[in-house]
Amino acid sequence: MVPLSVLDLSPLPLGGTQAQGVRETIEVARAAERLGYRRFWLAEHHSIPHLSSASPEVLIAALTQATSTIRLGSGGVMLPNYSPLKVAEVFMALEALAPGRIDLGLGRALGADGITGRALGSATSDVFPQYFALLSAWLLDAAGVEAFPSPHPFERVKASPAGPSHPDVFLLCSSAESARFAGLAGVGMVFAEFIARADGAPAVQAYRDAFRPSVYRQAPFAAVATIALAADTAEEAERLAALTPRPPERPGMPPEAESFIRRFRGDAAQVCGWLAEKAAHTGADELFVLNAGPTLASRVRSLELVAEGMGAATRQTGR
Repeated sequence: MVPLSVLDLSPLPLGGTQAQGVRETIEVARAAERLGYRRFWLAEHHSIPHLSSASPEVLIAALTQATSTIRLGSGGVMLPNYSPLKVAEVFMALEALAPGRIDLGLGRALGADGITGRALGSATSDVFPQYFALLSAWLLDAAGVEAFPSPHPFERVKASPAGPSHPDVFLLCSSAESARFAGLAGVGMVFAEFIARADGAPAVQAYRDAFRPSVYRQAPFAAVATIALAADTAEEAERLAALTPRPPERPGMPPEAESFIRRFRGDAAQVCGWLAEKAAHTGADELFVLNAGPTLASRVRSLELVAEGMGAATRQTGR
């Protein structure tokens, strides 16, 4: 079975507050590390009442001090919302706090609706290729890997802090088009099935077909992120799922897509069997499990059951 990782959205706890959701994410991360998951990533979503995950970089900083071995990352930073220089500086600072453990997952969208994007001062997603090139240049320059290109209007600008290493870079994708961009850029790719509402296998293949080796990686890395909730019984999983806030399902979804991207819940054997099927079908190198329980206890228990069933603790490896 492929390695397992966790994507966390700091969901609103049942009967609790968003602030409580942020604090509970730290406890979920500690559990994920104890159970042997490879990575723990934080998402960026704005103005969504049932999610508390607006600032992944802040939580990553906290988690560098609360964990010691698990890789920590963004799933992802929505690059059109920010200055590429500022993102480079934030993630070089995180790399300084936890050398060799930081992942920079980038998104091309806003992580918000249009009005919220205006409030954030966001650019359009069309700027992503330009922003990505600048961000990459500042990261590699700060790590001493490649000098910032010259001549360039920004060639005298330096991202601080400089250091001997830089975060690993990934692109979060929801289409074959964005997966191809990740392949051409030579970075890792994570396909968000729960956002795209589509089977991840075509995007994984498009990424592998387009991949070109780069300073970031010599071989392709493709992961798939999906939603799953395991409980001690299938009945308990259904009960917990009914208590979990979620956005409305999109109409008109093809049955063949629904079978691979629907929110899955069940007992440990059912969930682990579904994850194994997904890994085999998509050809992913890694699976991210978005743990959607309504309480801290249910989220941790789901991770425990999946880790026990899939053997995540014995399959943890490096980059």
